[in-house]
Amino acid sequence: MRILKTDIVLSCIPLSNVVIILVFCIAAAVGHYYGHHGYHHLPHPYKFGYDIKDHHGHQHRHEHGDGHGNVHGSYGFTDHRGIHRQVHYVADHHGFRAEVKTNEPGTASQDPAHVHLHSSAHHHDHHGYGHHDHHHGHHY
Repeated sequence: MRILKTDIVLSCIPLSNVVIILVFCIAAAVGHYYGHHGYHHLPHPYKFGYDIKDHHGHQHRHEHGDGHGNVHGSYGFTDHRGIHRQVHYVADHHGFRAEVKTNEPGTASQDPAHVHLHSSAHHHDHHGYGHHDHHHGHHY
């Protein structure tokens, strides 16, 4: 039987010490690899948007950020019946602020939670958006 020098060295070191040494070697290797490839990147300015027009209506969204935590944007829709909602928003060191313009049934002009809602909906008795006076099927 041939005895290698590593067998003699390992047989002289208690198993618990070998495990501890291995753990430190693995931690050092992982720390070295991930230390140079951090997940935190500095913010960069950005801009995106889309506009979709089809037989259902029109949807859109546009947003841009300056890379310093300030964001401006808008989104909205107009359906095939002319019901629309347009939202303009800002998020910055003053917090989030939005202005909503709509003619959706059931809305009224108001300013809840720093959101300004401007409605041009007709004020009459109704049951809300999408309500029909006829019934189909079962209601659960």
